[in-house]
Amino acid sequence: YDPPAQKPGEPGTLLRSESYTTQLPAGAKGWRILYATKRADDSAAVASAVVIASVQAGTSPRPVIAWAHGTTGIVPGCAPSVMAPFANVPAVDRIVAENWIYVATDYVGLGTAGGHAYLVGEDAARAVLDAIRAARRLEGLAPDNRTVVWGHSQGGNSALWTGIRADDYAPDVNIVGVAALAPASDLPALFKSGQGTMFGKIVSSYLVHAYAAAYPDVGMSAYVTPRVRPLAGDIASRCVGGRATLFSVMETKLLPAAGIFARDPTSGPLGERLRQNTPATTIAAPVLIAQGSDDDLVQASLQYRYVAARCAAGQPIDYRIYPGRDHVSLVAGHAALDADLVAWSRDRFAGAPDTPNWRR
Repeated sequence: YDPPAQKPGEPGTLLRSESYTTQLPAGAKGWRILYATKRADDSAAVASAVVIASVQAGTSPRPVIAWAHGTTGIVPGCAPSVMAPFANVPAVDRIVAENWIYVATDYVGLGTAGGHAYLVGEDAARAVLDAIRAARRLEGLAPDNRTVVWGHSQGGNSALWTGIRADDYAPDVNIVGVAALAPASDLPALFKSGQGTMFGKIVSSYLVHAYAAAYPDVGMSAYVTPRVRPLAGDIASRCVGGRATLFSVMETKLLPAAGIFARDPTSGPLGERLRQNTPATTIAAPVLIAQGSDDDLVQASLQYRYVAARCAAGQPIDYRIYPGRDHVSLVAGHAALDADLVAWSRDRFAGAPDTPNWRR
């Protein structure tokens, strides 16, 4: 994960690759790659990713599923490629069986150094798009120019932003569909409603540290008291997953019942940055949003209001509710979602007409 000494080069440049075998689906081969990208402020950066494809390559170019992962943390070592590359990835076996290529960025700062810009949409979109570009340079992979983006939770926000930014930032990447699964969509509403829950306290700790690093106008002291700051900082130093998460869970019990914020997080500079990173711009490609009815993190009522607002603004959306599913069970071993995602993506790759069930 340490980049070469020379400057990383143009965004999408493949810097390094190696064979990757961790938890691969049956019938797949994998690569771990290091590639050049750009941060939201246009500074050069390096990110890592995992690429997998069927061992039965054939000779025809294959379309790409670009996966944007959910929350794993904000520090190096929290990359899925380090911890659990296919945790909560829907239909990964089906991706291989369909002979599609899977490209999953770690984003900047989770495998590599440089800090992770948690829920900064522009940063994430660039990492997703440049991972696709870099994967094209792998010898013998033969991807074609059709890409469907899938993302869950934080990655759902990333997927929507990838659809928003693709035409301007990476016109050479043909995004033919965006599937956002329980996306962190309306960020002000999400952080205001969930800040008192256990996981809300953890992701709030990630958010305030990442935004304070990314945005000079977001001051930690304006939103988090001196008593709470050490606990929030300790939580922000750990990943989600593994035994270390238990320490974060215990620390949330020491935090105020209402959450880490001493001030409304939707007010002032933090609130403005949350609104800035809410994906509320038109996406040219077809959009699917999937939501579990029992999600206690990204609540179905909040998602409904987001979808309604985007449709009122002219964005057609295929909106699907999955009864009885919560935030994780929506994507973890969910046969109905897997089948729907694969069928929907197959239609996008085939150029079939979009069939949104919500439009203005």
